[in-house]
Amino acid sequence: MIAIDVEASGIGPDTHSIVSVGAIDMDQPSRQFYEECRVWEGAHINDEALAVNGFSKEEITDPGKQSEADLAHKFAAWAEASADRTLAGQNVSFDRDILEAAARRAGHTEWPFAHRTIDVHSLAWMHQVKRGLTPPVDPEKKRSALNLDAILLYCGIPEEPKPHNALTGAKCHAETISRLLYDKKLLPEFEQFEIPWLS
Repeated sequence: MIAIDVEASGIGPDTHSIVSVGAIDMDQPSRQFYEECRVWEGAHINDEALAVNGFSKEEITDPGKQSEADLAHKFAAWAEASADRTLAGQNVSFDRDILEAAARRAGHTEWPFAHRTIDVHSLAWMHQVKRGLTPPVDPEKKRSALNLDAILLYCGIPEEPKPHNALTGAKCHAETISRLLYDKKLLPEFEQFEIPWLS
């Protein structure tokens, strides 16, 4: 399984561009991937997305940075060594879809990732229900309030630092998955934080 986090210029796979990708091979957590790129020519840039990921317009349009196509090729090549290339993360369908769109733009003929993914939100929801807890619901929007920060806190880990960084996000996803599925710590960055339901 590959814990993945993509930062982008917006949320539309076909209209926005990747700006960075972070990934952790869950079978070999020391195998990590982090790359940044410039947006593809004509990609939309959403100011709100930049506020979340901390990149400036100058950084994501820097002609000195590699192209989104080059990043997509590098990520696919890095993933080849993984025994299980199932993508996992919080709202991972976004990461999968924008990676796949980037791969199409890059001219991939054989994209190595399946449509099926593992979503951290679903794992955390199920974990809480199996423990007899009621997962939080946003009272105004009437939908799940289990965002990544809520899941991190549930797993005994501090909230993700802001602005978001793709590698930090991937590490948070990997650690929460390990704790939710196996009751085990995974990465040295989180070793000091105990797993609450085991205390």
